[in-house]
Amino acid sequence: MNAAQRLILVTGATGYIGGRLVGRLLERGFRVRCLVRDPSRLEGRPWHYQVEVVVGDMLEPAKLPLAMHGVHAAYYLIHSMGSGGDYPQRDLRAAKNFGAAAKASGVERIIYLGGLAEEGVNLSRHLRSRLQTGEALRGCGCSVTEFRAAVIVGSGGLSFEMIRYLTERMPIIVCPRWVSTRTQPIGLRNVLEYLVSALDVPESAGQIIEIGGSDVISYADMMMTYARVRGLKRRLLPLPVLTPRLFSYWVSIVTPIPAAIARPLIDGLRNENIVRCPTARRIFPHIQPMGYLTAVERALMRLEASEVETAWSDALVSSQGDIRPVILSTQKGIILEQRQRLVPASPEAIFKVFTGIGGGRGWFYMNWAWVIRGWIDRLVGGVGLRRGRRDPDELRVGDALDFWRVEALEPGRSLRLRAEMKLPGTAWMQFQVSGQKDGRSLLQQTAFFAPKGLSGQLYWNGLYPLHGLIFSGLIDEITRRAVAQVGVKI
Repeated sequence: MNAAQRLILVTGATGYIGGRLVGRLLERGFRVRCLVRDPSRLEGRPWHYQVEVVVGDMLEPAKLPLAMHGVHAAYYLIHSMGSGGDYPQRDLRAAKNFGAAAKASGVERIIYLGGLAEEGVNLSRHLRSRLQTGEALRGCGCSVTEFRAAVIVGSGGLSFEMIRYLTERMPIIVCPRWVSTRTQPIGLRNVLEYLVSALDVPESAGQIIEIGGSDVISYADMMMTYARVRGLKRRLLPLPVLTPRLFSYWVSIVTPIPAAIARPLIDGLRNENIVRCPTARRIFPHIQPMGYLTAVERALMRLEASEVETAWSDALVSSQGDIRPVILSTQKGIILEQRQRLVPASPEAIFKVFTGIGGGRGWFYMNWAWVIRGWIDRLVGGVGLRRGRRDPDELRVGDALDFWRVEALEPGRSLRLRAEMKLPGTAWMQFQVSGQKDGRSLLQQTAFFAPKGLSGQLYWNGLYPLHGLIFSGLIDEITRRAVAQVGVKI
């Protein structure tokens, strides 16, 4: 059966690995179907119109058979880390539901990317959950190819970004006990090669395959190697008393990664992640794993060229946990605050300005207030302001933008952001621009808030004076910057 005759199902297509895998599968000529909870999150992907999209949730098994119909092989690339303390139980239920649906629908193979760990040792909850997910998928009766990887090194990846930010921002790097733990990091390119190649290598069916790069190094070596590549002088300060909980709070301060996500990840760093079985080399002799230095150089090259296809923050992780994204509507109870300006600039110029907001450019007006709000959000367990943006100039639906998420984007016309900070309700910020007959453009900036109970009303009323000042200044600054682009005085 050639590639064009095989329909491949990809779960996790809105995430880091899945979002990059889809493009590789299409390049190889496969037909691709994506199973997602929110299809709007795929609208900004360059391959959006080349795939079939099915809406479903792993925790709602009744909807899964439709996604499985006619599927030759299915990629399982999801997890619930960051959704709450019960994530191992949720992952187990999701895997069992998925496996049962795949078996009932005649799916020939499930390909799963899990964590590299030695079974039988004192594993962290996160790594144990990754292994249990693989066991649950195999228990369904389908043929499963389980790849097990340690740290994946690639632009925008969670583990790489944690190492990058810690090294960039700390001249003296505080190191817990696990800094000397050995691991075998693998470049993202190699991971994708293994995932795609498995479809054409029948020997990989039914196998647990450990994959890693060509180097076995410690986490201290990883940070110091990164520092050398960047030309940074860094020193390590070992502090063995730092627990995973305490260090996760430090990570949430120094990096864009919230403590809820950092903690299980850090807890797993106490376990050695080393390839001990040579199956990958035997089954995939054509794949030559790159070394850590090469993987870092490739990742940095993509970051510097603003060629980051996906980022860890693309996954549906927000301060609102597993609540489905709310679609903006005109239902009763939503508070609306709109500001308008007639601007002597083209819609394209204005669109470029408001879609360039956030990240390294900040929030244009009273940026210090946005920073303080981000710090408060991190202190109460939210995502904070430091997620930044995937690309300094380009936005697409589903992108994280500081503590917002791009919910809708119409090129040259509008941008709608949904708040993901901790709030007693749901909030949006929308920018719209349209051309006028006199050559000017109408810029509309609208804040929407759907309060939850009395606390939501008190929150809005209490902050209304400050919001009024900030939002007025924001639209004025957008106007000023757009006009400055065209050289008009106002």
